[in-house]
Amino acid sequence: MASKASAVWTGSLKEGKGTISTATGVLSNANYSFATRFEGANSGTTPEEMIAAAHAACFSMALGAQLGGAGLTPEKIETQAAVTLAKTDAGFAVTRIALTTTAVVPGATKEAFDQAAADAKVGCPISKLFANNTEVVLDARLA
Repeated sequence: MASKASAVWTGSLKEGKGTISTATGVLSNANYSFATRFEGANSGTTPEEMIAAAHAACFSMALGAQLGGAGLTPEKIETQAAVTLAKTDAGFAVTRIALTTTAVVPGATKEAFDQAAADAKVGCPISKLFANNTEVVLDARLA
């Protein structure tokens, strides 16, 4: 299974601009630029914002799977991800991803939930992508 997306960039790094699209059409010519990525402009997206969305979605699904394996059915899992892009000695890098999750899981004990969350953090394919090169932290709570 392969998911596909494309990006087009025109111009120099600082003055240029680009668009990002996904094969499904969920993103269609979404704008991105130096200003959105490095200067806080809100007129488009950033690669890091898309990583955050992907990680939040992936972790939520992985947590649902872990809970299901423990015989628990979540009513709702809500995850936010904050991706930190920082300048390092080797250049810019994603240095930290903070996942914050709140879940409604009838019948779950704190211990069972915490174990499922820890296993989901390790097992999520996006977490695996960043293993050994990016700090991934998790704050998971039952609502």
